[in-house]
Amino acid sequence: MSIPLTRLGGHAFNHRTSVDIEAEYDRLRDLAREEAEKRNDCFARSRQAYENGDGARAKELSNEGKRHASKMDDYNRQAADFIFRENNAEGRVDEDCIDLHGLFVEEAERILEDRIRAERSRGASHLHVIVGKGNHSANHVQKIRPRVEQVCREMGLHYRTEDNEGRIFVDLKGGAHGGGSEYHRPEHGGQQQYHGKPHGGYQEHHGGQGHPPQKEEEFDLVGAIFKKLEKVCCVVM
Repeated sequence: MSIPLTRLGGHAFNHRTSVDIEAEYDRLRDLAREEAEKRNDCFARSRQAYENGDGARAKELSNEGKRHASKMDDYNRQAADFIFRENNAEGRVDEDCIDLHGLFVEEAERILEDRIRAERSRGASHLHVIVGKGNHSANHVQKIRPRVEQVCREMGLHYRTEDNEGRIFVDLKGGAHGGGSEYHRPEHGGQQQYHGKPHGGYQEHHGGQGHPPQKEEEFDLVGAIFKKLEKVCCVVM
């Protein structure tokens, strides 16, 4: 299956950058896509081999597919680390701020949770999380924001959207457990009012403010089939 190559380019960065830097980010995501295509092809051929009664070939192709999957994960990890370092370099964001542009949702979640734990361990009171406004996303839908809110609720932290709608203020003084909630500043002064939100699951699968560098669900197009196939092949062998 051919996966369309959607490039983020400058939209993945929070600053003006060089063509070389943008190209390196796109190169890593492209390599991940290529490995995803190879993985999917191996798994599809593995399934066909099994259906044809060739268990040995099915197992061989399944293992080859897993090797491509491992390479895909490695390239995506390199891309995530690259874009995060670029957007969060000293002087580009304040010390109490984290920018999640250009990341897949799962990548943003992992990095944010690690940062929250680190900030709380050193006694920080808050964290500004840049999630983007979704101006360059399909249908202008914000992708990372729902997962950031979910993380806050799961970690028992209060949060609110800032005047800049692309940023979320996270109160790190909340409890380590229990449900978090969103709170809003009153329009005419006074104490902040807290409004709990029910915990809910989100099915967003893209990262960054702009077009997703690639669709994460496309990488898992044959995921369910592979899981079943892998079990069957193991039994056959």
